[in-house]
Amino acid sequence: MAEITAALVKELRDRTGAGMMDCKKALAENNGDIEASIDWLRTKGLAAAAKKAGRVAAEGLVGVATDGNRGAMVEVNSETDFVAKNEQFQGFVRDVTQVALAGSITDIDALNAAAYPTGGTVAEQLTQNIATIGENQSLRRSAIVSVNSGVVTGYVHNAAAPGMGKIGVLVALESTAGADVLEPLGKQLAMHVAAANPLALNGDDLDADLVARERAIAEEKAAQSGKPADIVGKMVDGTIAKYRKENALLSQLFVMDGKTPVAEVVAAAGKDVGATITLKGFVRFQLGEGIAKEESDFAAEVAAAAGV
Repeated sequence: MAEITAALVKELRDRTGAGMMDCKKALAENNGDIEASIDWLRTKGLAAAAKKAGRVAAEGLVGVATDGNRGAMVEVNSETDFVAKNEQFQGFVRDVTQVALAGSITDIDALNAAAYPTGGTVAEQLTQNIATIGENQSLRRSAIVSVNSGVVTGYVHNAAAPGMGKIGVLVALESTAGADVLEPLGKQLAMHVAAANPLALNGDDLDADLVARERAIAEEKAAQSGKPADIVGKMVDGTIAKYRKENALLSQLFVMDGKTPVAEVVAAAGKDVGATITLKGFVRFQLGEGIAKEESDFAAEVAAAAGV
């Protein structure tokens, strides 16, 4: 049996919002496994949805740049939000996003090795920034989106400066329609993606492991209802169908009106201008998602240093 520490209980509480005793019981039932404990709490109706479990922890900026039918997005992390407001750091984010766009670079090793506009490589400039700013920084990820004909539109939420902020989105629209039509539509769709956080373009594109995890939770919940097996099966299928609908961009209800599926919004826009418009894809970066930030207990550190 794994030791259930106070720190482990706190982490589970922070990630789920469940009560302390419920968290202790969940960890005990699952041998200290955090992810299994989250699922256990959800099956008992004691934790919020999975999205709450992925709270943002890291600092830095997401940079977004577009050029017609192409777009790039880069996440650069720092230790504190203070550095994200630094002009030198912001300049680096802006430059490295343009480097990624110009070279269509998604591999971080390749991006680090790419030439930096003012000389040397991206990695060398990053090292210099760390030395002069006095705080560790790192390139975390990069994405490129493109279409053969149409536009790629970018959007930044909580912008710290033009083209960079806490959430970045790229949306790709393929069409023969003009940019005067596609750009405003792309901007609205990108704002929707920032707000609704879809996990895939279509329901069938959702990660199989995620769907399997949701199915397992749904099966356990449905089994607790005491209903016949055939009814339980229908309940589970209905839950998964709802999960696919709510987490796929094309079937989500458009945040601008709260009632029209995104697929219908795109189709209607194409009909209005007499040209087919296809939403080919999207990318959404939320600063620090999936990174757990270490939280220090200052009082405990002082006590430990004093030998208390």
